[in-house]
Amino acid sequence: MADHAPPAPPAAPAVAPVEEQLADTLQARKGPAGKRLVRMLRQLGDLDRAIYGAIATTPTPDLDVPIRRLSRMADNSRLWLGVAAAIAIAGGPTGRRAAARGMLTVAVTSAAVNLGVKSLYPRRRPDRTGAGVPPSRHVRMPTSRSFPSGHSASGFAFAAAVSRELPSLALPLRFLAGAVAYSRVHTGVHYPSDALIGSIIGAGVAELVARPAGRALDSVFPD
Repeated sequence: MADHAPPAPPAAPAVAPVEEQLADTLQARKGPAGKRLVRMLRQLGDLDRAIYGAIATTPTPDLDVPIRRLSRMADNSRLWLGVAAAIAIAGGPTGRRAAARGMLTVAVTSAAVNLGVKSLYPRRRPDRTGAGVPPSRHVRMPTSRSFPSGHSASGFAFAAAVSRELPSLALPLRFLAGAVAYSRVHTGVHYPSDALIGSIIGAGVAELVARPAGRALDSVFPD
């Protein structure tokens, strides 16, 4: 008699989007305002998944490879390290201050996201195969929790921090950070809300550390 493999254990249930978790928490609220808020939050959760699915199933063969490469370049903040090095070399004392401020902010943001926020909300990574994300887009699927996107947070933290010293770089750096954030959705490893909230967190952390970092770096990199 042929051996039969034991049945596979049932898959763990997916954790609902943040919006739906909040809706569940507020479900007991009475009054039209509370009910309207719950409906809005649930609709945001539906929209989050719908946008992810639309991106996954939209054919973009000419964009898939460059976007995948950009996503990989941002792993472990390598992209921002490279940009910081270029700014430090070309920008004189101000460029060195900007580069140091940017990387210091990235370090603080990464710690806040990976050691703090991700531990509070155990959202599973998307099922990109089930959603139809083409294999040509695939990057390594991280083992960490999905919410929020650390790549998005680091990118916007770096852009905001450097822009305080070099305002002329504000637009191109934010555009690059936005492209990295989008690449995480395009490659299927994050939901849109992961990237959006990660971007907001990164920009917020940059504002929090701006003044103390600036005072410290002024003494290290005087004009």
